[in-house]
Amino acid sequence: MKAETANMNLWHQAARTTTLVGAVFSGIFTGLLVWNLVGSALIGPTRENDLAALKVQVQKEPGNQELLVQIRQLDLQIRRDRIWRWDFAREAASMLLGSAVVLVVAGTFAGGLAKKPPRPQPVAERGELQMREARQARWSVVGGIAVLAVGMGLLTLTRWVSFVQGGNGDGGTPYASLEARQAQWPRFRGLAGAGVSTHANTPTSWNGKTGAGILWKTPVAVPGHNSPVVWEDRIFFSGADPNLRQVLCFDGKSGQLLWTGDVPTGPLPAGEEFELMEDTGYAAPTVATDGRRVYAIFPTGDVAGFDFTGKRLWHKNLGRPDSSYGYASSLETYQNLVLIDYDQSDGKDGKSRFLALDGTSGKVAWEAKRALPSTWTTPIVADVAGKPQLITVADPNVVAYDPANGKELWRAECVGGDLAPSPIYAGGLVLAIQPYSQMVAIKPTGQGDVTKTHIAWKAEDGIPDICSPVSNGTYVYLLDSEGLLTCYQVADGKKVYEHELKDQFRASPSIAGDKLYLLSLKGVMHIAQVGPEYKELGRCELGEDCFASPAFVDGRIYIRGAKNLYCIGGTSVGSTPDTK
Repeated sequence: MKAETANMNLWHQAARTTTLVGAVFSGIFTGLLVWNLVGSALIGPTRENDLAALKVQVQKEPGNQELLVQIRQLDLQIRRDRIWRWDFAREAASMLLGSAVVLVVAGTFAGGLAKKPPRPQPVAERGELQMREARQARWSVVGGIAVLAVGMGLLTLTRWVSFVQGGNGDGGTPYASLEARQAQWPRFRGLAGAGVSTHANTPTSWNGKTGAGILWKTPVAVPGHNSPVVWEDRIFFSGADPNLRQVLCFDGKSGQLLWTGDVPTGPLPAGEEFELMEDTGYAAPTVATDGRRVYAIFPTGDVAGFDFTGKRLWHKNLGRPDSSYGYASSLETYQNLVLIDYDQSDGKDGKSRFLALDGTSGKVAWEAKRALPSTWTTPIVADVAGKPQLITVADPNVVAYDPANGKELWRAECVGGDLAPSPIYAGGLVLAIQPYSQMVAIKPTGQGDVTKTHIAWKAEDGIPDICSPVSNGTYVYLLDSEGLLTCYQVADGKKVYEHELKDQFRASPSIAGDKLYLLSLKGVMHIAQVGPEYKELGRCELGEDCFASPAFVDGRIYIRGAKNLYCIGGTSVGSTPDTK
């Protein structure tokens, strides 16, 4: 009996010691998770704000190489810190889970042994001891469960903070942060539809015929004139024909087709035919992403949302739009909202409206009725003095809304006709195009009808018919479909120069760093210096017709040709351009 009692005492002491060790390590890992969470919540946003400020400054000083280096270094530091903190949180949470399990199991075992007294004792003393040890065991178990719950909560909160800062993942906040969006190409012509890349290390030399500078080339089976949209290593766009509507997702590193998502549509009413102009086609609108999901709309009125794995989350038909050339307005997003300009017909039949759909469900968040006719422009969300404005253009008005609720902020009656070029916001002005006629600069600081009070200037030379303008904040460049490039000063609308490129264009111009990129219909990229005179830096031939505007990301350009998707990269800025 003495030997048995000694053995029980040893096991009991070992269990209690193990419980104590589990409690200590659980406390340590909980503290580490708290430290990591505080660091993510405080250090991350500060660096993101610094990065955003530098990006604003570099738009004012596009030739400042020192500033560009700072941006790249800080962006790399933010990414590395985010990845390290997330990996650390996972490891610490795993260790916390293991420690908590040890604490609970050892505490339970110790409580069980405490119920078996090592030697005979008076009944009262034995009962009191058993009750005390039972209470200790119960508190050990409860404490272990509490520590486990706190740890899992901290892990969840750490993951949430990571997503708020624009981290990667499949869950978290319902949309990516503005800072995360600035490094991507989330919609037609990038962030805010400006056509301006925040990355300056874009390729300047390639040749589609020889393959030089082409990282990969992938055939695209489904036709469409819309532009690629990029989120990190995923490339999205849509394609359609009379019988099929699809969203396609490609791997940005390899060009491999990752998935296709079908978008259904209802049958046409009896006796009705659905025909579109060839120039517009069945997939003219460009898709958009909020960093969590991707959204697509088609001229049939079908709009759908997909997650990044290709699962269709929702679909709805808005009614077949009455548009003489075919519906072509691309999508915009604001936070978790999908923004759709759905003007149609002559605007007098009550069909025209602007819609904001909830990106997670497809339900209508708000709707603004509009007495405006069909438009082929794409809306933009611009940051005006720290507040977002949703800018829309349709004959005869430029109208601004609050994107959160659809409240009209201001309007200016200043454009007309069949409107295709989309507006941009540059140098504190909204720039809107009336094809062949004029470019109008509007100060977006008024309320109500600002037609007579807030139009800063108008320009009438070299006005494009299809291509949207692009600006670095100092100069704005216009490109018409016959190749006339015209440069104006943003501040006062004074014409700086015009240059004939002797080529045809459908894609809108873009700016990356201090370089102007102009992609012709025949797939020739004209690269020029941003500045007060036209200085050609090179011409790069793709060898394939191009209708879509290119997408610019860090070190790469993605171009959708008539039959293939191309990834251009591997050549540093400043290298000798290919002029063949």
